[in-house]
Amino acid sequence: MSSLQRTILKGKLPPTIPGGRIGRADSFKKSRIRDYKPGMWNEFFAEKEDVTVDEQRTFRVYRTKQPEKPAFPVLLLLHGGGYSALTWAHFCSEVTSMIHCQCLCIDMRGHGDSKVDDEDDLSADTLAKDIADLILKLYPEEVPQLFVVGHSMGGAIAVHFAHMALVPNLIGITVIDVVEGTAMEALASMQSFLRSRPKYFQSIPNAIEWCIRSGQVRNVDSAKVSMPGQIINCTTNKLATNDLPLPDEVLEEAHHNSMFPNPFSISEDEESSPPGDDSADGTADGASAGADFKKPVTTKSMTEAAKNYTWRIDLSKSEKYWVGWFSGLSEKFLNLRVPKQLLLASIDGLDRTLTVGQMQGRFQMQVLARCGHAVHEDRPHEVAEVISGYLIRNRFAEAASEFRCHMPSC
Repeated sequence: MSSLQRTILKGKLPPTIPGGRIGRADSFKKSRIRDYKPGMWNEFFAEKEDVTVDEQRTFRVYRTKQPEKPAFPVLLLLHGGGYSALTWAHFCSEVTSMIHCQCLCIDMRGHGDSKVDDEDDLSADTLAKDIADLILKLYPEEVPQLFVVGHSMGGAIAVHFAHMALVPNLIGITVIDVVEGTAMEALASMQSFLRSRPKYFQSIPNAIEWCIRSGQVRNVDSAKVSMPGQIINCTTNKLATNDLPLPDEVLEEAHHNSMFPNPFSISEDEESSPPGDDSADGTADGASAGADFKKPVTTKSMTEAAKNYTWRIDLSKSEKYWVGWFSGLSEKFLNLRVPKQLLLASIDGLDRTLTVGQMQGRFQMQVLARCGHAVHEDRPHEVAEVISGYLIRNRFAEAASEFRCHMPSC
């Protein structure tokens, strides 16, 4: 082969890798590096407010802008155990672009920036009464049309709230990924799951990184907003959102002090999925339909890191209320005298009571695949489409733009 031929052939070949070799883990590491800079609440909400119900209770609420339409529903959004109102951030942006509505998101008792005298009382009746008292405080003259949406624990509380009929003008309910049968079965594994989580985080970006790599949330953009609402600063004892925005030097330090320097490394004493594996389905409150509570990835370095942030709420102390949240939930849901919708991450989540009810057409069900327990965070656009379509079909809301209603399906 002549030198000219060799030159031509070499020009058609891909470039060689500098250094002679590169491993699979290294190449994936470079392609999987992500930005874990936390997001701000005002990117998604028009206002936040601390509403004092009485001397013992003050609740943080977030609201989207009011539509210009004279009549519109208010979507009352209730988060799951351990989460905060910020878990709904991306969903709110999506749904308000599809229909004329206003979103009202609440930090429930013991969560987020809400402050009450007895934070340990997380019984279903107490949480439902908190919500009712807050609504009546916000709307002392006339309560608008309310459509309540609840995720996991929040879904259970939404059912209790609707069943107790504490406020007027409740027009419908959507429950996201909580079913009595599977929730009760999952409670046995709940304490084990909670113990598997790291107790402390070195920084807010490290907490966001854990949230994604453990599988608690699979949408990194959503985790950037919601995770700071779940942890507190160990020094100030204030919610991590109060530390935002972070200085550039803190973000740079967090980038270099990743909790998972190698995305394919697992400590030898752990039995878990690789970080970033979408099959991991860690949940914050144990109510996931079909959740198997796979142990999130943790390493000794995570627990030995600087103890700068920890969880806002110790969910293990709420164990005595778990049965009360979910016991009898299916019957209460079916007996509600308002339109009902159930969104699930898996068809396997239905229990016997709801299976019969669904066959009888007593509620609408939608299964959203390729997502974990935090369905509304993993797939906010699709969840917003499903709920918007449901509200339009029931004539509770009007489309804000060209919107095609999707028929319910499994």
